[in-house]
Amino acid sequence: MFDKRLDQCLALLFPDYSRSKLKEWILEGYVSIDGKVEVTPRLKLSSGELIELNATQEIQVSNIAQDIELDVVYEDDDILVINKPAGLVVHPGAGNQDGTLLNALLARVPNIDQVPRAGIVHRLDKDTTGLMVVAKTLPAQTGLVEQLQARSMGREYEALVMGTMVAGGMVDEPIGRHPTKRTSMAVSQSGKEAVTHFRVIEKFRAYTHLRLKLESGRTHQIRVHMSHIKHPLVGDHLYGGRPRLPKHASEVFIETLRGFNRQALHAAQLSLTHPISAEALIFKAPLPDDFVYLLEQVRADTAIHGIQI
Repeated sequence: MFDKRLDQCLALLFPDYSRSKLKEWILEGYVSIDGKVEVTPRLKLSSGELIELNATQEIQVSNIAQDIELDVVYEDDDILVINKPAGLVVHPGAGNQDGTLLNALLARVPNIDQVPRAGIVHRLDKDTTGLMVVAKTLPAQTGLVEQLQARSMGREYEALVMGTMVAGGMVDEPIGRHPTKRTSMAVSQSGKEAVTHFRVIEKFRAYTHLRLKLESGRTHQIRVHMSHIKHPLVGDHLYGGRPRLPKHASEVFIETLRGFNRQALHAAQLSLTHPISAEALIFKAPLPDDFVYLLEQVRADTAIHGIQI
């Protein structure tokens, strides 16, 4: 500990807590050195000091618990991995005060209200399906957040986009709040770094089935990036505009496209290091039925009309 700052020493002594939480406790007077509480995070220590931390982990979430069924892929004492269905909101907010994943977690996991955001460390949009990991304890939450910040947690998606793409590639464009549409995001040079890799799984006459991998995790990242390169996601009215129907499509195919009222995006694979045991874990979730049916109809349309590039 010799010649280290107070916040650095606390991070070593109490690794279960985030640096931001430890700094908060220092500033709020919960940390003392040799009985003195008027200390700062950057205070240099020498050796032999008595450091005391007198803080309690308060309740972090005050929402109501609701018994909502979850599709659990994996669970142990520290983490929970779910396969989120379309329509399930992750956090309560305007227009969605209850019936969310957070409400379900409060009912399922005892004491998860003491973990920030009920253990939710990353999110999926309401109508995006697929894998999410949740921390059931504070140490697990700290470990998972560190992996996200270090970009060591792997997240891979499948999507159906407009247009026939001949090859994979990468979009490296910063994303920030849209200048006029405050509920939307956009590519913006003043935004935060965002990188999306994609490769072609299957080409169709007017669509492409993609596998995508994120380096970063910005709000609506895949949707914004694919729209930016003129290949918006099927069903994404926010970033893709009005649906464009291919010429000479059958009535069944047109009905399928018009009836797919969400973005065609699925979190198919999640890889991480267990925050407590350090075991390498990989989880996979199959495409939901509506996405599978959509692909079947796109494939049938291509069989009739062929691919023209």
